[in-house]
Amino acid sequence: MIYGSTGATHFDQLAKILTGYEITGAQSSGIFMGILFIAVGFLFKITAVPFHMWAPDIYEGSPTPVTAFLSIAPKISISANISRVSIYGSYGATLQKIFFFCSIASMILGALAAMAQTKVKRLLAHSSIGHVGYIRTGFSCGTIEGIQSLLIGIFIYALMTIDAFAIVLALRQTRVKYIADLGALAKTNPISAITFSITMFSYAGIPPLAGFCSKFYLFFAALGCGAYFLAPVGVVTSVIGRFYYIRLAKRMFFDTPRTWILYEPMDRNKSLLLAMTSSFITSSFLYPSPLFSVTHQMALSSYL
Repeated sequence: MIYGSTGATHFDQLAKILTGYEITGAQSSGIFMGILFIAVGFLFKITAVPFHMWAPDIYEGSPTPVTAFLSIAPKISISANISRVSIYGSYGATLQKIFFFCSIASMILGALAAMAQTKVKRLLAHSSIGHVGYIRTGFSCGTIEGIQSLLIGIFIYALMTIDAFAIVLALRQTRVKYIADLGALAKTNPISAITFSITMFSYAGIPPLAGFCSKFYLFFAALGCGAYFLAPVGVVTSVIGRFYYIRLAKRMFFDTPRTWILYEPMDRNKSLLLAMTSSFITSSFLYPSPLFSVTHQMALSSYL
């Protein structure tokens, strides 16, 4: 529809055509509907509400490496493409309203739906939906600070997700499927229990872990652009989300399982990966300047 209305598909050409364009007439309606359909496709790919229905079943039924890939790669690539599309022309404001609604809906549904989950991968699926809402918070601002917070959020989310799924992949070798199966993990495999707990606390946004830095920048950018409703919703849903994240830690350290499971040792590659990601999660709060500088340059370059 965009090509039929403009005769162009290149970003630079569309920027010249759409700059100052008003939504009037049949041609403008075609452009608007085309951009709307693109936005819906993007939101479906990143499992944003109300296009999230496929995520829990796919996450649960797919092999764990595939689930980890679906949790990270589409969000990175789609967020980059959304940023490029929305920056051009006067339709960016329309997209911001769409993402504003999807951000709030994703945060609320992700936090509430995850509380009822009994399987590890389904819980991580709803956690991913909630984090899509947090990441969309930065994009909804439409400012350089918002894009920078978006980049920070995506980077930290990717590291936390790699950490979480590496542990899940190692545990599922011994048929760990339900949250109840994690009981007494701290006694049988304390390193995995401590690392998994740190990752869950970072997901919850508990300082001084990297997840707190991510949410701090995102909510601060929302307040800076006048989205005074978006930031409080994010804070409230973060508090709700701490229930099921801390519940996992409780299972691992304080509960007694119905059947004891002997976990296989983690291989060297996963151990090195966990060591690197966990080190960043625990230390980025102390020295965030490199990440802040790199994301600031990236945000500036997207507007040049």
